[in-house]
Amino acid sequence: MTRDFAKKRRPAARRRQPKSQVPGWVWLFTGAVLGAFVSFLIYLADVPPQPQQVADSTPAAALEPEPEQAAPSKPRFDFYKLLKESEVIVPATEADARQPEPARTTSTTEAQPQVSEEFILQVGSFRRDEEADRLRAQLLLLNLDAYTEQVTLNNDQVWHRVLVGPFNSQSRLSNARATLVSNEYNALVLKRQVER
Repeated sequence: MTRDFAKKRRPAARRRQPKSQVPGWVWLFTGAVLGAFVSFLIYLADVPPQPQQVADSTPAAALEPEPEQAAPSKPRFDFYKLLKESEVIVPATEADARQPEPARTTSTTEAQPQVSEEFILQVGSFRRDEEADRLRAQLLLLNLDAYTEQVTLNNDQVWHRVLVGPFNSQSRLSNARATLVSNEYNALVLKRQVER
């Protein structure tokens, strides 16, 4: 049996109830303004009334302003002068070329070890070795000489420090530090004495 779908009854369209035409932010703004107005009225209720001055029938001479008293002296700031006189210019970095100490002649046959300084950048310190190795790998990818060092503190806690260096000159140290800063790593500069 055939059906005629053209004459099929369609269900009547349901009427939806109209939604509120006012967006939510309007209600929020209205509530905020209303709350501010109510709090302002409460504040005004707590303020003590100000006494009003009554216009007296006083002679015109009394209404003239009083002669000004001597203006208070302005405060003196002498520290500007003092700072200029005691100015000390500090160099931005240490000198790159250091004068080597003259070799001392010793009468004994033993040569004393020479002590020199080297600089190291500490980039991080971790309790877990895996975290320290991860940071060391990231620093190696930046072409920096990074290594880890295991340190035991007073209360038997083991920390793994991530270090970059050592650097014998201030210029190499500042280049490595600039690389770290440009890649958003903070570093602590350490100075160590090395016997050679």
